[in-house]
Order: sequence, then C-alpha cells, then structure tokens
Amino acid sequence: MRITIDRDRCIGAGQCVLLAPRVFTQDDDGLVELLPGHQEAAGDARVRDVPTACPVQAVEIDED
Repeated sequence: MRITIDRDRCIGAGQCVLLAPRVFTQDDDGLVELLPGHQEAAGDARVRDVPTACPVQAVEIDED
C-alpha cells in the first residue's frame, strides 16, 4: 500500500488522524503528515476510509 499526501491541498481538517492515528499526524501548521513506521500500521482497515473522509481528497491510497 502506498499513501500519497497532497499537502498543498490539505486544509487541516484532521479526519485522517481521527480515522488512523497510528498512520497520520498533523504538523505545527495542522497539515497532514505520515508517522514514522506508518507502513506497519497501514494494514488497518480504517486507513482505506481516509481518502473519502478527507473533505478535500488530500490523501490518496494505491493498493499495490
């Protein structure tokens, strides 16, 4: 699974962090970031819900 973040699009809504707190965090500006070691937690089924939960579709998941 490859997770791509468009930080230019991110508005800091935080839905990604609420759904998958072991994968996503927010920086000091409130923008989404991947946590170190996120690949181990990426198997969580809630991660797949993040792209649709994000109000601006700033997160993309490619199921490789």
